[in-house]
Amino acid sequence: MKWSWRIGRLAGIDVFMHMTFPLLLAWAGLQYYRIRADPADVIVGLAFVGMLFAIVVLHELGHALMARRFGIGTSDITLLPIGGVARLMRMPADPRQELLVALAGPAVNVGLAVLLGFVLFVFTDGGVSGGIDILFGNPLVNLFWVNVGLAVFNMVPAFPMDGGRVLRAVLAMRLDFARATRIAATVGQLLAVVFGIFGVMGNPILVLIAIFVWMGAQAEVRASRGTRQVPDVPVRMAMISDFRRLGPHDSLGAAAHYALSGVQGDFPVAANGQLVGLLSATQLAAGLRGVGPSGTVEQVMERPVATADSDEPIETAWARLQASGQPCLPVLTAGILVGLITREQLQRVFQLQSAVGEHARAGAQRPI
Repeated sequence: MKWSWRIGRLAGIDVFMHMTFPLLLAWAGLQYYRIRADPADVIVGLAFVGMLFAIVVLHELGHALMARRFGIGTSDITLLPIGGVARLMRMPADPRQELLVALAGPAVNVGLAVLLGFVLFVFTDGGVSGGIDILFGNPLVNLFWVNVGLAVFNMVPAFPMDGGRVLRAVLAMRLDFARATRIAATVGQLLAVVFGIFGVMGNPILVLIAIFVWMGAQAEVRASRGTRQVPDVPVRMAMISDFRRLGPHDSLGAAAHYALSGVQGDFPVAANGQLVGLLSATQLAAGLRGVGPSGTVEQVMERPVATADSDEPIETAWARLQASGQPCLPVLTAGILVGLITREQLQRVFQLQSAVGEHARAGAQRPI
């Protein structure tokens, strides 16, 4: 994932740390040092932050492994200052599968809380009493309440939290997917208003959560527009078949020349007929600033890359494109690169399909 560093691999999934994450560590270390001006407090505090985000990784891994059961891969897991993100290759088409994927993350936290609670009740006198006290409390008690807090917070029925997806999945079992998304998003935005009101009254953290929830709801509605409207149209009918591909050893200067001389700004990268990466316009610009025109495509390209199959519905490709964060999806037929799908192209398809549908409905309503 761009602007991130790869820090490891877990269950076959790359784990990245966003470049802003160290800023959180520095801020946390400063806050702990200010309590007693003791460097030892900084170590204890940063160890707690590390354990907190290890739990976040396990939470996201729960989503990823449940999705894997339904044949859905995960591009990566990225640690951000606000938490973690597991980028699924696509969202489940079946609401029941989406429900299970959404519940898998909080289920990990509940399982960890039950395990820690059992250990504390059996082997300590105080059990889980005392709440979180990072510098002076029992680390196991701290971790117990962290898992309880993460499970509860993530089940708030608002996008982009897991609870919003749970609500949408439950509604989608009885309603149209787009309508279920709109209802779940509206619930989330109402909660955002409530958070914002209480936040203005004295808790700035709630204001940030309110903004986060409001924007998450809007993003989910935008992502769902057009989805499931044209399930029978295969990707090959909507893909861009006239495109340019790059090789991993091509220079960034050559890539810039192609970008300036044509309408294509993002390039699939192939070697020996096999897709090996994707060079976006953003990565090209960053590469030109960093390594210069003589640098090679493979130095800055993104990999692994989410792709689409030419025979799958564009509904599925749209969901995968939204989840991947990529500017486009390379389209494969039997493993061979045959086209590109972009957000703009799919939006055009949805717009045209909607216009055709409106014309058909208008014709059906005309009096004979």
